[in-house]
Amino acid sequence: MAAGRLIIKTEFLPTKYRGYMLPLSQVFWLAGSLLIIGLASVVVPTIGWRWLIRIASIPGIILIMAFKFIPESARFNVSTGNTQAALATLERIAKMNRSVMPEGKLVEPILEKRGRFADLLDAKYLRTTLQIWVIWLGISFAYYGVILASAELLERDLVCGSRSESEVAVTVGVLEESQSPCYCHMFAPSDYRTMIISTIGEIALNPLNILGINFLGRRLSLSITMGCTALFFLLLNICTSSAGLIGFLFMLRALVAANFNTIYIYTAEVYPTTMRALGLGTSGSLCRIGAMVAPFISQVLMSASFLGALCLFSSVCVVCAISAFTLPIETKGRALQQIK
Repeated sequence: MAAGRLIIKTEFLPTKYRGYMLPLSQVFWLAGSLLIIGLASVVVPTIGWRWLIRIASIPGIILIMAFKFIPESARFNVSTGNTQAALATLERIAKMNRSVMPEGKLVEPILEKRGRFADLLDAKYLRTTLQIWVIWLGISFAYYGVILASAELLERDLVCGSRSESEVAVTVGVLEESQSPCYCHMFAPSDYRTMIISTIGEIALNPLNILGINFLGRRLSLSITMGCTALFFLLLNICTSSAGLIGFLFMLRALVAANFNTIYIYTAEVYPTTMRALGLGTSGSLCRIGAMVAPFISQVLMSASFLGALCLFSSVCVVCAISAFTLPIETKGRALQQIK
């Protein structure tokens, strides 16, 4: 869903506005994140987490009905030979903007074969595709790792390293007495506040992220934010106050959000229209793999070796930073390609 809406926005926006407008959509992601945290602070202590999931699914159901009001990409319609639909969309946009359509005809070679997986691994895009996949996997791994690690740090009090063996023994004894299958306790109001503050970090670096994307370029901007992400993962091991921990989590959320902003834009721009959806779709698959692996590190390895988990997250971010810096194509100021 996220890839689809990004593709449509990318294909409608002019080149000079893409680097500004696409990152601003992060504001709505932030609003959703804050809403679910606030909702959880009220629903979970009263009627349970199952009701939280039920309530959170309502906007998705409404969104399904709203899809029919979203216009199809004119670029896509032209590439498939459906110029009448493309013209109708453009005329509707011109009318909304109180403008007129320019003179001329929409002409584009019609391709019988579009969006083949083999095209992503063609010699022209092979290196770009492989590096993008590595970056997507790593960014997702870091993003969900930060979110899960935040909850783990608050729940298990693992900051400054794992707890002592005596503390673990006490916990195990309590668990045996309660016959609970897992270690789990309710978040306090202060924990929800910490989650909200750190989540606000996702928008904190947006202005700098926009400047970096548009002036430094997509590759350099991404490599810098990925390198900083690696650094702040390691800084989590520093013994600090609660305010210090919140500050580190705030910066990590800001950096991982900036990483996602940049790679979304880059992936949508680097592939031509005939491959754009496939490129973002396959990248999204790697993104899901990173999200699936993250809990094993944030919630399993982190309990056994706090520093080991942080080093693993940091190492992955360093690999992604190198991959971003060495990407063969810079898309800053580059017009969207129509065909391969």
